[in-house]
Amino acid sequence: MKFSFQKVLGVAVALLLSPSLRAAEIHVFAAASLTDALKEIAVDYEKKTGDKLLFNWASSSLLARQIEEGAPADLFFSADEAKMDSLDKKGLLVEGTRKSLLSNSLVIVVPADSALVLKSAKALTGPEIKRIALGEPKAVPVGVYAKAYLEKLGVWKQVSAKIVPTENVRASLAAVESGNVEAGIVYKTDALISKKVKVAFEVPVAEGPAISYPAALVKESKVQAESKAFLEFLESKPAATVFEKFGFIVKP
Repeated sequence: MKFSFQKVLGVAVALLLSPSLRAAEIHVFAAASLTDALKEIAVDYEKKTGDKLLFNWASSSLLARQIEEGAPADLFFSADEAKMDSLDKKGLLVEGTRKSLLSNSLVIVVPADSALVLKSAKALTGPEIKRIALGEPKAVPVGVYAKAYLEKLGVWKQVSAKIVPTENVRASLAAVESGNVEAGIVYKTDALISKKVKVAFEVPVAEGPAISYPAALVKESKVQAESKAFLEFLESKPAATVFEKFGFIVKP
């Protein structure tokens, strides 16, 4: 069987242009509360582009620290502006790529079989609630947000001794699911994914803290073009539909 040079060249070019060979691996450092929404978005995005999204889920504070220490991140999706501010001030982000995409709200959850009824967050001071799972209030965004809200209500000092600090919001959710604590403060989006907890009180958006999820490209990324394309996709209508499905508030 004979092959012409032109045919061989054509096959070689086709292989070089193959999506599988051009696919990039994009390391996305994302807040734990984004896990389910981003996993669903990733399925569609990877099919369309051939790129592979590799996620690192944790609290925004831990992720920011990892990026500062040189971890291989291409895109950072934080659950608060403060952690993004910290990286920005250190010159670790690509200028002009930062976008505030989402918001959220806080809820107090209790085990699904709990008889507790809370008419307000002030009820956390009651004797029937001995332990409250909450992301570390000094660092983890959900903990920082919750502390600010409880301070605004004037009850933080009364409940602080009950706080069981966790490494991220999903750990707080797990603590409530297991029954190891009487209550926990998590994002509404986290409460919606669990059948083992129920919402005992939802903090009205107008009264709660201004929760914001910004995303930006990391300056040390070796795949900035591909990472930028994914960041732009996160602003698209298909992505917004998924975020809203999981309870997030999509910013205009």
